Amino acid sequence: MKIKYIINTLVLGGLLLGLSLWCVLGPKSDYSESERRTLAVMPEVTWETVSTGKLASGFEAWAVDHFPARDTFRSIKAYFRLFAMGQKDNNGLYTKDGYLSKIEYPMNESMMDHAAALFTKIHDRHLTSGQKVWFAMIPDKNEHLSPLPLDYQLFEEKMAEKLPFATPVSIAPLLEPEDYYRTDTHWKQESIADVAQTLAEAMGTSISGEYETVTLETPFYGVYVGQSALAVKPDRLSYLTNSAIEGYKVSGAKAVYDLEKAQSRDPYEMFLSGNQPLITVKNPANTSGKRLILFRDSFGSSIAPLLAEGYSEVVLVDIRYVASDFLGNLVNFENADVLFLYSTLLLNSSLGMR
Repeated sequence: MKIKYIINTLVLGGLLLGLSLWCVLGPKSDYSESERRTLAVMPEVTWETVSTGKLASGFEAWAVDHFPARDTFRSIKAYFRLFAMGQKDNNGLYTKDGYLSKIEYPMNESMMDHAAALFTKIHDRHLTSGQKVWFAMIPDKNEHLSPLPLDYQLFEEKMAEKLPFATPVSIAPLLEPEDYYRTDTHWKQESIADVAQTLAEAMGTSISGEYETVTLETPFYGVYVGQSALAVKPDRLSYLTNSAIEGYKVSGAKAVYDLEKAQSRDPYEMFLSGNQPLITVKNPANTSGKRLILFRDSFGSSIAPLLAEGYSEVVLVDIRYVASDFLGNLVNFENADVLFLYSTLLLNSSLGMR
């Protein structure tokens, strides 16, 4: 019996020692490709870090992030929760009908108020009386999939009430789960031509709605894949083009469709090179002189090339990356139409806007 205890102790001790050595001496990376985030860094050993407890807390975070076979253990945990325990979600992520998504609940009216206050400040400070302004809300795919969905109609109505200066345009009826990537938050550009058409008509302009669809061969694993730790079938990235789009002149981004970004850590950034504070798209084929200022989040990157067909110039503004207080020095608002186009994901957690 004593030998049995000794063997068990030696095996457990060897396992712990081996994992510890692997953790300390094994190969390291400063970035998690699966989770798309920077990993914790081992804190420097100094009197200050020791005396303040920063060394202990920092080491704990570092050890968790660099634990051997971490992604494998994350996958085991996810499958155990979902299939053995019958849980509907893992870390707020759930899967339904082949779609991965994140529970967005409850409706946070204080965040809506924060966004509305910023939009109102922009309107009052930079726009003139009678200038045309629209607001459109992009519902998340949770609207049709989530076991705990928001009341998106109420969300849209409340936002419209908070923005009396903007004409609301409802696009929610045009969107179904298949209009979004299965593994990512965003909508598919090839599925939103009708959304662009509806917005263009509401704003008094016209677009052809005729495009060629180009599908990339590289598989697209969206942001939810790494977060879920599940093995899922990838999406495919496609983009729409026509003679007008091919003639656009872009500043603030590398190209309308940045194909190098399609091979990056976040392939969705191929649309206008991803999140940028200011992007200008000029359309030489449109000689109307009409201009649009598009306040947007990342969803706007893929719909802007479609809307730009109806304007001589479209300026995309992302107030997550440029403070609204400085817009007067950066953007010409004179005689421009203005569209606030935002997803519920950002409106319900809007502190990133400033």
